[in-house]
Amino acid sequence: MSQGGNSSPHVPITPHPCYRTRVPLDIDGVLDEAAWQLAPRSPRFVEVVTGGPALYDTRAAVLWDDDYLYIGFWVEEPFVTAELRERDAIIFAENDVEVFIDGGDAYYELEINAQNTLYEVFFIWKDAFRRGGRFDVPEFDLLSRDVYTFGGNHDRSTAHFWRGDHPRGVRWAFADWDFPGLKTAVAVNGRLNDATHVDHGWTVEIALPWAGMTWLANGRPLPPRPGEVWRLQFARYEKLASSTQHMGWAWHPVGSQDNHRPEAFTRIVFSDRSVQAADQ
Repeated sequence: MSQGGNSSPHVPITPHPCYRTRVPLDIDGVLDEAAWQLAPRSPRFVEVVTGGPALYDTRAAVLWDDDYLYIGFWVEEPFVTAELRERDAIIFAENDVEVFIDGGDAYYELEINAQNTLYEVFFIWKDAFRRGGRFDVPEFDLLSRDVYTFGGNHDRSTAHFWRGDHPRGVRWAFADWDFPGLKTAVAVNGRLNDATHVDHGWTVEIALPWAGMTWLANGRPLPPRPGEVWRLQFARYEKLASSTQHMGWAWHPVGSQDNHRPEAFTRIVFSDRSVQAADQ
């Protein structure tokens, strides 16, 4: 499955630029470095299904150097709330930001709440998981790992039971896989879990080492060559007190409540130009 095509009507033809940073970033969640101030941010996130307006402002930006892919989120939230502290807890049950990285026959999901609690899953499409194939290795042993079948967010509904509604069908979901060398941090501009105080929101800073991207490269060089296009999903889920349903907002809509659709992820293009020079 190629990562280069633009098979979703929701994704612009022109990919978003990912500029280099001359100086490695300090992952503290504050996003006060000059590189983040100069990095082109996304538009305000939109509703994940329809592309309609979102209630709160959310922006994201991407940068890179020879060692890391960097991602920053700016999240408006009047009452910053996060209770879950256990690693790989079901973070999407409360407010979070999410990143997906498409690797063709596999993809990675990362969720983070305002406590900086992480949830990670590595997905391999079942049609690409063959005996003797590249994923048939001890790291993805189906008998020893914490692994499940996953057909997307609709795979337990009557019409799409087990397989979901994606054309590729089922994935193996490795719930115990951790991204090697991952760094994350969160900064809250307000008072966490204090409903008596109106907050500005929170920011998230992520550094994903290229050295940990082996299974997502799909034959592409690491770090990427300038001009290469990757697909990532940048999203946010919000549990509003006035609704029983989580609100999903994203850089670009995917057209479904099932956000596990790599063909609809946002396309970014790696530029060899430094973010400092790009602003001049």
